[in-house]
Amino acid sequence: MLLNKKLLITASLLSGVILLASMTLQQPQGPEPKLMNIKVLPKKLTFKQVDHIMDQWSAALGVRCNFCHVRNEETRKTDYASDAKPEKQMARDMYKMTAKLNSKYFKGENDSLGVAKMLSVNCNTCHRGVAHLEQATWPSRGGGAPRPQGAPGQGGPGGAPRPQGTPPAQGGAR
Repeated sequence: MLLNKKLLITASLLSGVILLASMTLQQPQGPEPKLMNIKVLPKKLTFKQVDHIMDQWSAALGVRCNFCHVRNEETRKTDYASDAKPEKQMARDMYKMTAKLNSKYFKGENDSLGVAKMLSVNCNTCHRGVAHLEQATWPSRGGGAPRPQGAPGQGGPGGAPRPQGTPPAQGGAR
């Protein structure tokens, strides 16, 4: 009787492990969707790579896909190839602008996909989650998060804290 219990427990545990292992195996999802109307990104990118880049861009602007892409009412799906929204062309222009800035003023290095490295100027450098920059709240001079008036450390060179008892600098060109 004891042998049967041990055998039953072992068989149950082994079955559970096999079931969990089979659930974690990835099943083929079929062919990747074909990329269409790619104008500024490298043509060698895969659908997954472009999707990842778009996720980064949308996060930097705090928007979703429909900010740049229209919905096809017949298919009820997003039409990624359409150029119907002006925001899509603006995104292309901004990508070209950042690429020029990176190549002219910085090392201009690209990552393995041929896209500007995140350490360079990118969408998030200016947008920081705001789609329209005229609505952005800019950090105080010297970088970092805006501080309330009179907060400790405000007003030193480059945003560094002023030594205790030092009066704030007056006048000067900004």
